[in-house]
Amino acid sequence: MQQQSERSPSESYFWPSVWAVALHVLMFGMLFVSFAFTPELPPSRPIVQATLYQLKSQSQATTQTNQKIAGEKKQTTAPQFETEQMEQKKADEQKVAAAKAAEQKKADEARKAEAAEQKAEEAKQVAEAKKAEEAKKVEEAKKVEEKKQADFAKKKAEEEAKKKAADEAKKKAAEEAKKKAAEDAKKKAAAEAAKKKAAEDAKKKAAADAAKKKSAEEAKRKAAEDKKAAALAELLSEDVGRQQALADEVGDQVAGSLDDLIIKLVSEQWRRPPSARNGMSVEVLIEMLPDGTITNASVTRSSGDSPFDGSAVSAVRSVGRIPEMQQLDRATFDQMYRQRRIIFKPEDLGL
Repeated sequence: MQQQSERSPSESYFWPSVWAVALHVLMFGMLFVSFAFTPELPPSRPIVQATLYQLKSQSQATTQTNQKIAGEKKQTTAPQFETEQMEQKKADEQKVAAAKAAEQKKADEARKAEAAEQKAEEAKQVAEAKKAEEAKKVEEAKKVEEKKQADFAKKKAEEEAKKKAADEAKKKAAEEAKKKAAEDAKKKAAAEAAKKKAAEDAKKKAAADAAKKKSAEEAKRKAAEDKKAAALAELLSEDVGRQQALADEVGDQVAGSLDDLIIKLVSEQWRRPPSARNGMSVEVLIEMLPDGTITNASVTRSSGDSPFDGSAVSAVRSVGRIPEMQQLDRATFDQMYRQRRIIFKPEDLGL
């Protein structure tokens, strides 16, 4: 259809022109044949002869009359023949004119048919062009719709890609936050562990320092006891007078040292009551066995504050045993420490 609509004007007029020429040739041929086969009319004869022939049997008078009439008729025959010839010519001319008119009419009809065909062809071409234009518009609309659909699909894909990227970013951020939280928790745990280890190390160091200090004190105390024991041994090896003099001196030293030890041990076991105040004092009787085991503790002179008195007695009983008492001979122990009164004060026992 599109190829037909694209024909040139010369091609669209070719066949109608051929048909028009053929039609004219046919019409001229028919007109020529009609003129060639037209029968020749015989020359017109005088009507008088016919009349005379018919009147042969009539009378002489009638014949004369007829002859007279024929003569008169003969006189008018020449103009009449010319008139007939003119009429015949006129008729022929009319026939030619009619043929020409018919031919013209056929040519007009052919021209009209050609024009109608041309118009139909043009209408067809217009219709085809319109159809092509509509098809083009439909195709363009289809392309526009396809482009619109493609743009929509592309936009949707971009939105989905953005959403997916946002979800992935959100997920990644959550994972990073989780990872960071885990790392922070790990760091915090490590810091707490380090802090705890430092505290434990400090505690161990403090314990080690305390043990070292206690060991030093024990060594110092043991050295003092050894010195006292040596002095006591020296005392026992000399004469009685000398021994008694040294015994009194060493006894006082030993007693002072053991009293300090008892106060120290009791101070370690004492728990200060809320009512204890500096300036208070309580005298406690301590009863012991030779191996240093404390068998009893009782208040011999109260401080006036029962909680403080009870705390001192409880601290003495908590000591349990003083092994250092075994360094004394039995006589000295029985004389000085089987029953020993010790005065306790808050400032002596420590805060």
